[in-house]
Amino acid sequence: MRFSKATNYALHTMLALIEASPVKPVGVQQLAESQGVSPTYLSKILTRLVKAGMIESVSGANGGYRLSRKKDDISFLDIIHAIEGNASLFECDFVHGDECLIQAVMKEAEEKMESHLKEAKLADLARKQTQA
Repeated sequence: MRFSKATNYALHTMLALIEASPVKPVGVQQLAESQGVSPTYLSKILTRLVKAGMIESVSGANGGYRLSRKKDDISFLDIIHAIEGNASLFECDFVHGDECLIQAVMKEAEEKMESHLKEAKLADLARKQTQA
């Protein structure tokens, strides 16, 4: 199982925004430089996070991005769904009845993973980083 690089950048960007001041927006250039990625590419990822309602864009000379939701409410799963979508990781292509036993096993595994990612909050990671 593999997530895209966009998800990797989105998770790191959201962690940076959770650690940043809730009042002062962080510029795309600063966010991009901290990850060694192009600001143009990161802007596309930020647009998806804005559409998902996790962050907001602030225009102007001191503009940038900041959280639009409470940081304790943002899970890994929220961010992954904003970037990857909600489609299942495995779909059986064979026609052999209503309930494919292989599909059932894969779906159960995916549900367990999603449950774990829903419980995992980036704010908890931010707190661990400041304690270290």
